[in-house]
Amino acid sequence: MAISWENLDTLASFKKLQSLKGAVSVAKELSGEKAAERVASCSVPMAAGLVYNYAAKQVDEKILGVLAELSQEAQLVEKFEELYNGAVVNTGEKRLVLHQLTRGQLGKDVTADGVNKREFYINEQKRIAEFADKVHDGRIANAAGEKFTTVVQIGIGGSDLGPRAMYLALENWAKAEGTFKMEAKFISNVDPDDAASVLKSLDLAHSLFILVSKSGTTLETLTNESFVKDALKKAGLNPAKHMIAVTSETSPLAHNPDYLAAFYMDDYIGGRYSSTSGVGGAVLSLAFGPNVFAEFLDGAAAMDKTATNKDILKNPSLLDALIGIYERNVQEYPSTAVLPYSQALSRFPAHLQQLDMESNGKSVNRFGKPVSYVTGPVIFGEPGTNGQHSFYQLLHQGTNIIPLQFIAFKENQTGTDVVIEDSTSQKKLCANVVAQIMAFACGKKDDDPNKSFAGERPSSIIYGDRLTPKVLGALLAHFENKVMFQGFAWNINSFDQEGVQLGKKLAKKVLAHDTDGALKAYSDLLNI
Repeated sequence: MAISWENLDTLASFKKLQSLKGAVSVAKELSGEKAAERVASCSVPMAAGLVYNYAAKQVDEKILGVLAELSQEAQLVEKFEELYNGAVVNTGEKRLVLHQLTRGQLGKDVTADGVNKREFYINEQKRIAEFADKVHDGRIANAAGEKFTTVVQIGIGGSDLGPRAMYLALENWAKAEGTFKMEAKFISNVDPDDAASVLKSLDLAHSLFILVSKSGTTLETLTNESFVKDALKKAGLNPAKHMIAVTSETSPLAHNPDYLAAFYMDDYIGGRYSSTSGVGGAVLSLAFGPNVFAEFLDGAAAMDKTATNKDILKNPSLLDALIGIYERNVQEYPSTAVLPYSQALSRFPAHLQQLDMESNGKSVNRFGKPVSYVTGPVIFGEPGTNGQHSFYQLLHQGTNIIPLQFIAFKENQTGTDVVIEDSTSQKKLCANVVAQIMAFACGKKDDDPNKSFAGERPSSIIYGDRLTPKVLGALLAHFENKVMFQGFAWNINSFDQEGVQLGKKLAKKVLAHDTDGALKAYSDLLNI
């Protein structure tokens, strides 16, 4: 079947979908006699024991039927197949998109630059695993022959947000399971206070630094590298004995004696999709051990397999994406809140913010032509229950309806809890999730308008037993694939990020004092 790339508003199924706006009341669905039946019937199994439940979304069988038609007409699964079989899906940069290959083989062999890319990624994972094992058993040590106890990642954007979120998600789990090897810290902001704060917290003699830059020329990252090297030298330490690099084989960081080792990635994996590559693999393998990172990859690979199913009710990433299209383009909701009821996922919304907004924050299609419909929503979020005491006021009673994506687990990671007032802390946490779903959906009428809740705030929930490496991998892949499917539906390129580049170029002009007009005036305000 030939693949056809068409704008969303040219599809007959989309025009049909537009006629169904406002057809379903989630309050009615969840407060009627068949409410329990709806909750039970709106569950879609994911990988690693996770479940996606959409009972509190404003959809019914008719809307789902049209969404299935849209998926078929837009060839969403077929486009995913093109991607994992090595088509040049990143049209802006004329590149393949291969992050799925870092965790498994979905289709045929993919060769690029004369190399089998799956074999290349497996080889780099093996090299990282061997290096991590040597660090853990002391075969690679500091100049005094003592083990490294802390690993510090220096990177920005996708080299920081994803790996940092994944580390925090598994830190307590690893400590409880006895697989915790090294503490990890992260330096990302070019603000010197960031690097200074992290460095002051370290025992430099026992710290190993990972410099992550695909090109080896990222200004913020190289600036922070210099900051770190200066601190090491002042402590009487040789930076070359305390630093490794994750980079491309063509960068100035590769095959460089200034680093203990270098591990390689390529241009076919974007930064925000790189947590399952060496970008996440080095720090996670050092922190928790290579076996834990392998489990994380297994969860992502299993989730990727579900994304190949053409039945939207058996493909949770596709279903989540399609409901999001309905909410964004038909119901005209501007944002989506990601609300994990798990402190371990404290930085997961920040990672998803980059993943979604950098991928689908586009106003031209794959061919550079303006689109006449809205694309990616604003993504934000914080862990529950903290968020309930922050921005939930606007979510409940504000003038904009904002769809919600809850994430929850039946058990905590540490196995530590206490009974207070006849229930544990974990039960109280889960009770809050349930209460919020119903409060958002059904609201509450009150004679006092200030205490009245309109309801009809749609939500979904992804839930499972416990957050483990495999579960985290599946969760990550779910959202990566959701973003991909939405980009396909909007006919935009989800794999470049030209919007990041302009500011970088202007910053270089400012630093070179190549300025005039307002650019110079603003520079003068900050004494640059």
